[in-house]
Amino acid sequence: MNIMSLTLLAANAEAFQISSVTIPIIIVGGLGLIFGLVLAFASKVFHVVVDPRVEQIMTVLPGANCGACGMPGCGGYADAIVHNDMDINLCAPGGASVMAHIASIMGKEAVASQKKIAVYHCSSGGYKNTNWKYHYEGITSCKSAVNIADGPNACRWGCMGFNDCVKVCPFDAITVDEFGMRCVDKEKCTGCGACVKACPRGIIMLVPENRNVFVRCSSKDKGVVARVLCGSSHSCIGCGLCAKKCPTQAITVSGNLARIDYSKCINCGQCATVCPTKAIEDQLSGKRKKAHIIPEGCIGCTICAKNCPVQAITGEVKKLHVVDQEICIGCGLCAEKCPKKTIEMV
Repeated sequence: MNIMSLTLLAANAEAFQISSVTIPIIIVGGLGLIFGLVLAFASKVFHVVVDPRVEQIMTVLPGANCGACGMPGCGGYADAIVHNDMDINLCAPGGASVMAHIASIMGKEAVASQKKIAVYHCSSGGYKNTNWKYHYEGITSCKSAVNIADGPNACRWGCMGFNDCVKVCPFDAITVDEFGMRCVDKEKCTGCGACVKACPRGIIMLVPENRNVFVRCSSKDKGVVARVLCGSSHSCIGCGLCAKKCPTQAITVSGNLARIDYSKCINCGQCATVCPTKAIEDQLSGKRKKAHIIPEGCIGCTICAKNCPVQAITGEVKKLHVVDQEICIGCGLCAEKCPKKTIEMV
């Protein structure tokens, strides 16, 4: 083979090597260009215009993603406010200030909602003052424990004390006291409802912050059984005395258990005074103020008397009215309804 032939062979080999590298590059580059053009076209065709108000609301929301509004997160809530006309007062962590900002963005009137806090409807529970039917050594979780023989504590309606609620609270509002009971810090609690969802026995409920009377029991067992199984013996026995005593029919008894309708409850605590097992807690017991009419301001309009649920106020039209302190239950309805604001709670 002569030198010319060797030279041609070398040139052909080099050309083949170059083409074997260049052709794939060209193909890949061409495909990239095509896909890029397709994506660019798709972005134009399927472009979704984001309402700037959504982003503005997102900057206002606290970013807790707690779910108190009913949406999966703050982003979902902001979008629902703008596109689905969702209420602007549902952000529990943000409170009134956040609501005011959102109202300004949306051009709406800011109407505050009643703040709610978590309340435990169980007076025994915990790890120190509940009756146990067996020793549990599994995963320290209420959700896990309740699936084994309906839970380790004797009362199948009460708190087991493994603190699922404490673990999920995003605001550290729940603590455990020396008796193993969970305590809610009213200042920290935002009413997000995370603890409510975490409790497998449903003993936690959201109650208006301005209410102080609670049924501290969730047992639906019959009276005798409930008292035997309850570690504190403060179980509801479904006697119905509280319902009979309530001046506004805010209490109903169903399935051996009393429950308070807080839309009707006037916070008077009368139900707690007749509860034979002390299953109803009145946090204002001994501290409740009573109504007093300021003589100089009363015009005798009779509105206070008409709204008094126990007829503790008497007086003729256009004459000074008087409150019978023995009958007054301190609900405050008269002070709330008085057009001249001449009734004070003392």
